[in-house]
Amino acid sequence: MKHVAFGGRLLIVGFGSIGQGVLPLLLRHIDMPRERISILTGDARGEEVAAELGVARTVAPLTRDNLREVLRPLLGPGDFLLNLSVDVSSVALVSLCRELGALYLDTCIEPWAGGYTDPSLTPSQRSNYALRESALALAPGSAGSPTAVLTHGANPGLVSHFVKQALLNIAGDTGVAATAPDGQRAWAELAQRLGVKVIHIAERDTQSADVAKAPGEFVNTWSIDGFAGEGRQPAELGWGTHEQTLPGDAHRHGFGCDAAIYLLRPGASTRVRSWTPLEGPFHGFLITHNESISIADYFTLRDGDAVRYRPTVHYAYHPCDDAVLSVHELAGKNWELQPRQRLMMHEIERGIDELGVLLMGHGRGAYWYGSRLSIEEARRLVPYNNATSLQVTAAVLAGVVWAMENPRMGVVEADHLDHARVLELTLPYLGEMAGVYSDWTPLVGRESLFPESVDRRDPWQFGNFRVV
Repeated sequence: MKHVAFGGRLLIVGFGSIGQGVLPLLLRHIDMPRERISILTGDARGEEVAAELGVARTVAPLTRDNLREVLRPLLGPGDFLLNLSVDVSSVALVSLCRELGALYLDTCIEPWAGGYTDPSLTPSQRSNYALRESALALAPGSAGSPTAVLTHGANPGLVSHFVKQALLNIAGDTGVAATAPDGQRAWAELAQRLGVKVIHIAERDTQSADVAKAPGEFVNTWSIDGFAGEGRQPAELGWGTHEQTLPGDAHRHGFGCDAAIYLLRPGASTRVRSWTPLEGPFHGFLITHNESISIADYFTLRDGDAVRYRPTVHYAYHPCDDAVLSVHELAGKNWELQPRQRLMMHEIERGIDELGVLLMGHGRGAYWYGSRLSIEEARRLVPYNNATSLQVTAAVLAGVVWAMENPRMGVVEADHLDHARVLELTLPYLGEMAGVYSDWTPLVGRESLFPESVDRRDPWQFGNFRVV
């Protein structure tokens, strides 16, 4: 079915795995001639896919110097820029779209090339926290201007809607009367009333192929540039009000919303304990993501300047096994990216991506809610996708549709979108949706072989989750 009719032009900037995977969804669900869709990309990727789908594609890398010259002829009032690029400033694109009257959506807030690893910047300045603050600086006074949706892929993006649905599910299962709250404060009050202390974006990717990772090769099921870039940023997490001890290598930023902290180490070398229903307990990477900050910020309750409630929020990511080997090799080379990269797509033979949110500390202990999507079902549903990319591209589609339906909302994050509408649009593409309770805590099975420093008074302290 067509979800929305669109009368403007749609420009896709960047055409890697997500651009190629979302294009058939856009053609399937948005009522507009494909002649009004165009692709602008910085490299040769996706040429065959664009040709097969009959969409015009131009190779023209965007830089600080040529951004306006290249984009001004391609965008005007009522058009849409779908930003799926890397190394192009999201803030610059949002600003230009506002000036030209065009709508906008991205899946993460990108700096210009080199911004993730620029040694002249402090760890705080090259963090996702700082990138988010720079983008949100465009929000005040933007209401009524063209909608610009920040960070709406799977995570960040879709998982913010998973959190809201999980809260409603827990409320219903624990006898807490709750209808869908209206607005940020009401959602935060529901989370506090339920007793949620910690939220993990808990993901285990088991997709695999018979083609093994080779030495000097980085292999992944989604953007290698994106994963390597964010993996080399500082580990970041939303910092909850229940936490008793700040980690020794942790710092606050000293500006902005103050909802998060960062650690003086890369996220790809920081591991945490987490849990998903099919995998059970696992060690994941604490990779920095915008949702770790935005969800923590959204579910903050303040009394004046004092913070009364906030959950701890962070990513706990176990990528596919070949990606784990790739990260291990990357770290061993002092974070210099391998000379060869391979995005796993057609060679994948088996596996699922189990992506969800794990809410902990409430009356039922722990509750995981999310998507279990297999490679077989992903291929059956949409061409040019694997299980990981389809969870992203379905969320991109939903964000684009929502923006087209709500074209004058100004600058917004995923947490401000209608979660029920987004889930309605994405569920047909997410495989099995599961909600599972567990009595797991990060203290289960600890100290069986060696003594450990754990806090048994409160299992939900971050120090109990961190692997040291």
